[in-house]
Amino acid sequence: MHIGLIGLGKMGFNMRERLRRNGIDVTGFDRNPVVSDVISLTELAAELPSPRVVWLMVPAGTVTEAVITELAEVLSPGDLVIDGGNSRYDADIRHAGKLAETGIRFMDCGVSGGVWGKENGYGLMAGGASEDVALAMPVLDALRPEGDRERSLVHAGAVGAGH
Repeated sequence: MHIGLIGLGKMGFNMRERLRRNGIDVTGFDRNPVVSDVISLTELAAELPSPRVVWLMVPAGTVTEAVITELAEVLSPGDLVIDGGNSRYDADIRHAGKLAETGIRFMDCGVSGGVWGKENGYGLMAGGASEDVALAMPVLDALRPEGDRERSLVHAGAVGAGH
């Protein structure tokens, strides 16, 4: 599987490394060109196979809003966006609606584990359609701890439930 990861700060950078170590191809984008694999979201989208899976690890609010708006312009119907940042559930519902207008799917996924997640794995709480969680399962499996699979991932329900 090959995904895009937007936001390579402390958690996003470590998530990229854990995913790669667990067999997931990752193309990362960050405003900091030193850590970024590509120079734009357009280039990120061009690098990914269809259906594209793009995971966001950016701050909630205006940053997430801007990224969602730009992704709506560069992704295609059937692609999946996963917000792993700290957005509120009502923002997730709004983002899902905006992307749905162009046929792009959306999940939210609360992530806990901090900087220790790279080595120990992350606790994940996903909100979204069951088929979207199934599409993302190789990524979710690569992120969560190997020894505690049952408790480290919760599919909490519809979009918004993960946050």
